[in-house]
Amino acid sequence: MRIIPAIDIKNGKVVRLFKGRFDKVTEYGSDPVEMARHWQGEGATDLHVVDLDGAESGSRVNESVIKKIVKEIKIPVEVGGGIRTHEVINDYLQAGVTRVILGTKVVDEPSFLREALLTWNDRIAVSLDCWNGFVARRGWVELSAVKGVDLARDFVAMGLKYIIYTDIPRDGTLIGPNIEGLKEMLNVGEARVIASGGVKDLGDIRALAALKRSDLYGVIVGKAIYEGTLDLKEAAGVC
Repeated sequence: MRIIPAIDIKNGKVVRLFKGRFDKVTEYGSDPVEMARHWQGEGATDLHVVDLDGAESGSRVNESVIKKIVKEIKIPVEVGGGIRTHEVINDYLQAGVTRVILGTKVVDEPSFLREALLTWNDRIAVSLDCWNGFVARRGWVELSAVKGVDLARDFVAMGLKYIIYTDIPRDGTLIGPNIEGLKEMLNVGEARVIASGGVKDLGDIRALAALKRSDLYGVIVGKAIYEGTLDLKEAAGVC
């Protein structure tokens, strides 16, 4: 299980949202590239980078800084936020992004995912961001009538290899991950799952590691490492 630092970018700065709310923003740095270097220096093996402005608007607002992150560091970077055309997917992958994360577009248009998987296979991930089990979209501001696990089953049947499962009510709260919801997501089929939302400290990392699931590829950590309730190196040691 990999410990994956999150770098969420809004207005060119490193921020964290509280429960996905764009009106509840905490700033943690003015230079996302420098933050990426910092986490690489702390031993991160992967980075999770999100263009929050892009997620809200549907376009790549922070494209240039994201490409600079990918160019400047040596570890794999997965990128999401506002990626809604095949041209954008290809451009990011050509720029060196390891995995492109899709969200709103594939909830609205599953055929888009099918085509992407045929072209790029395991370089595609889908972020299923859920509130009480139901998938949210458009930067988490709209709640769909679709359950995350049902959508996950359909996507895995198409050939999806990576699922990012975020429990929105826990994201940015430091109240611990949704273990039961994660277990459901891990049981949808043969895909690697990355957990996100609520991680506070080593106790949470141990609880996730105790699942002993080889398909739990990693856990995204954000507020905990920025607030200092979780040490990245210690968390990696647990894993």
